[in-house]
Amino acid sequence: MLTITQALYDRIVAHAREDHPDEACGVVAGPAGEGRPERFVPMLNAARSPTFYEFDSADLLKLYREMDDRDEEPVIIYHSHTATEAYPSRTDVSYANEPGAHYVLVSTADTDDAGPFQFRSFRILDGEVTEEEIEVVEAY
Repeated sequence: MLTITQALYDRIVAHAREDHPDEACGVVAGPAGEGRPERFVPMLNAARSPTFYEFDSADLLKLYREMDDRDEEPVIIYHSHTATEAYPSRTDVSYANEPGAHYVLVSTADTDDAGPFQFRSFRILDGEVTEEEIEVVEAY
């Protein structure tokens, strides 16, 4: 299960809406080994595409160095889908290389008549996608 604060949830959704119609992407880092998302790090979609996201390699290297210096790890890796449901595509699955991370997808398309966006979390391990529950809390 992913436990996330309302503030982080809102920031991820806001980033997805701001970058629409392109896909938004980013990371939420947290203390190594604790699985608690804390530090919101919006990233630039280097692909600048409505159907694909790609972290800028220099920005990603900088982020991983920062996380290493701060004894952090990527707890959430997020991106948005602008025209499809919030479910990992084959490309998303092939790029999922953090076995401990929660992969959050926000859809800015109304694909299920449930409202203007979907917010879902998945574990992706060895190509297998498993959706997980999300608990939104005020604070940890």
